[in-house]
Amino acid sequence: MTTIITKASNAILVGRILTNQGPSIVTKTLDNNFIDITTAHFPTVSQLLNAKDPVSIVKELTHSNKSNIIGNVDDILSKQSLLSPADLHAIKACGVTFAKSMLERVIEEHTGGDRTKAEFFRQQLTETLGDIDLSTIQPGSIESDEVRVFLKQKKLWSQYLEVGLGPDAEVFTKCQPLASIGSGNNVGIHSCSNWNNPEPELVLAVNNKGTIVGATLGNDVNLRDVEGRSALLLGKAKDNNASCSIGPMVRLLDDDFGMNDLKAMKISLTVEGKETDDFLLNDSSSMSLISRDLKDLVDQTMDEHQYPDGFFLFTGTAFSPTQDRGDTKGIGFTHHVGDIVSIGNPDIGVLVNRVIKSKDCEPWEQGIGELMRNLSKRKLL
Repeated sequence: MTTIITKASNAILVGRILTNQGPSIVTKTLDNNFIDITTAHFPTVSQLLNAKDPVSIVKELTHSNKSNIIGNVDDILSKQSLLSPADLHAIKACGVTFAKSMLERVIEEHTGGDRTKAEFFRQQLTETLGDIDLSTIQPGSIESDEVRVFLKQKKLWSQYLEVGLGPDAEVFTKCQPLASIGSGNNVGIHSCSNWNNPEPELVLAVNNKGTIVGATLGNDVNLRDVEGRSALLLGKAKDNNASCSIGPMVRLLDDDFGMNDLKAMKISLTVEGKETDDFLLNDSSSMSLISRDLKDLVDQTMDEHQYPDGFFLFTGTAFSPTQDRGDTKGIGFTHHVGDIVSIGNPDIGVLVNRVIKSKDCEPWEQGIGELMRNLSKRKLL
């Protein structure tokens, strides 16, 4: 698995890596080295991103910590994986923000999570919709209300259409703070699932004031059969050991990389079944297709809630792979153990993970208490 950090020379990057001292905050220098910028003032990424001017701080820390070079980026990534760039942050996620994936959620619900029935219902749903293009409909609009009435008459209304077309976005907790994994690690699928897929997403780094200060990539691993049985099983479908991947690093927003870049960002997905069937899936999508404004998703996440340590927000996916594999003829895509999933964008890099069962992934044992003990031992608290 090859993690790739963006080659953009103007990128201000923040990430985490495990050093001999423990989890450390790093940035990438112009000469392609990782430099440790962990200090007593900013011992966690959370505190750094909550600061008044993270960009200036990273630049200053890079200048003042020149002696803390860990090594060449490519050399290090050839030997070890990255930690998730999120530490004390809440890990939140928005679902059903793209028309394509919204329809796939409806298919899951109406088939009860039975993938053998998916293609038949997909065709039926397409025929019923006819010329209606859900991607052009503004959630909460008069037009969306008209579509609601039409689909209810056809007995095709769904809780997923409610959050996809209605005024309120779906916002849920993907995993606990420090439970997300970084690029180069194994990502986990619950062993009960036989119908699942990667969900490549833009992930926003948001400070405790609700300001979007950076962005990265994520894999909101999804169990289609579990959630299809009941949306009340969302926790089991979404939050399992190593089922949340974020990285490779956060690119901070600045004059060279701003909200307009995020709204136009293209995200690529590659799935390689090297260990089982030589399966290859290549796809891409644009954030320009999202149905809700990114700031609106942040505002709805913070509605009557506070996040003192900030949060990372998955913004939803346009990807719902339906391509058959050799052993799934006619029933579409699902993961095989050993799949290599690569999620990329040139402005951020490539997040890469190998798929195995969650029970076989490295257990999550480094929680907040352990991090605080480590930072205290290093005299960073």
